[in-house]
Amino acid sequence: MTTLHRAIRRDLTPGERAGLAGGERAARTHDVFLARLRGWRNQVWETDHMQVPVLVDVEGKARRPWITWFTDCATNAITGVAVTPGDPSRESVLAALRSAVLREEPYGPFGGLPEKVRVDRGKDFLSRTVTAAFDLLDVTVEDLPAYTPHLKGTVEGLNRAVERMFLAALPGYARQPRPGKRSSRPKDELLLNFEDFTARLLDWTRWWNTEHHPAPLRGRTPLEAWQDDPTPLRDVPAADLWTFTLEDAGTRTLTTRGIRFRKRDYVGPWMTGQAGIQVRVRFMPHHDHRIEVYHAATGRYLGSADLADQATEEQVSAVRRARSARSRRLKKDLEASQRERYAAVNQPEAPQRLGALTGAQAKAELAQATDTDLSDLALPDLIPPIAPPTGWRTPASLAALTTPGRPTPVPSGRGSASAPDGPDRRAARPTTDEDGDAS
Repeated sequence: MTTLHRAIRRDLTPGERAGLAGGERAARTHDVFLARLRGWRNQVWETDHMQVPVLVDVEGKARRPWITWFTDCATNAITGVAVTPGDPSRESVLAALRSAVLREEPYGPFGGLPEKVRVDRGKDFLSRTVTAAFDLLDVTVEDLPAYTPHLKGTVEGLNRAVERMFLAALPGYARQPRPGKRSSRPKDELLLNFEDFTARLLDWTRWWNTEHHPAPLRGRTPLEAWQDDPTPLRDVPAADLWTFTLEDAGTRTLTTRGIRFRKRDYVGPWMTGQAGIQVRVRFMPHHDHRIEVYHAATGRYLGSADLADQATEEQVSAVRRARSARSRRLKKDLEASQRERYAAVNQPEAPQRLGALTGAQAKAELAQATDTDLSDLALPDLIPPIAPPTGWRTPASLAALTTPGRPTPVPSGRGSASAPDGPDRRAARPTTDEDGDAS
């Protein structure tokens, strides 16, 4: 073993040894990277999703929330942040983008429009709604190659810093295990609810921006670095920014029942006397309880509309409980159907599968499985082809498969039965009779 260890130390680099022990992320700590120039404020932003290693109480269930944030590369300031209890989406990106651009309270003083935003091929950041919002705001999106976190080192460094400096001290912290081992935590640990977790994260964000002294800033806080930079800022009014970061659903006609959107009706108090006009519908993704309505011709904001006949909280809870019960029942049935039992043995012999099945039961189950295959239900000969023109020499075996009595189209550019006398070119084409002899 000593000789083997000496050979490994001699022939493998520190990065290769770290990669074998801890994976690609551990190997990357031994790489050498170039440093970008610091630049000026709002020259480049970087954005990313991060699933926090902290379990939070979300409506009675322990979940790991997601953080979506934007950071300024010149000042290391967190310009915008959004927290999502479940999986993030384009709605999370738009919410974080609004908080990043606005400089009003409680978002300021950081903000304004950046010149460029770096993303890492995330489908949420490159979705049609988000890219359209960036285009309207005149912001360039730089799509980085996959598996290159060092190309957006500012936000990746923030992801590592928030875990070491803040998340590791919270209750419910799911400590990062070694490869191949599951994380563990005390079973009786009291978890934070989602509201408390979000409040603590926003407080830490304010501390990072106003009190923390990152090493690249040489003794200054991100706020001091931001205020010392004289670069002018591009601001967007809050009303216009809200419009730009909504998804466009096209035009609709306002009727006496309101606005029909996704097979549901939306109504608002401002609609009185407006029936018959053309409106444009915009909405926040996944917020299907409300839409924003604009005049189709002038673009003037008319107001919001809420879902008509919306279910109560008790009804929604009952539906969710029924869905959960059905899901558990289906999962239990699936596990029972796939469970295989084998006979116990006390001598070396081949495994013997248990579970007797009659021939009739096997045929019935196979027939049921065949009925679920759509390819077996296809009927390609259900509608037979039409009969060929009467002047064609068609074998009787093919003519019997055609539909009689239907009108026969005559191919363009060819002769027909009523054509003038002349050489019949179709007769020169070889055909095959029923016996298979060419004629």
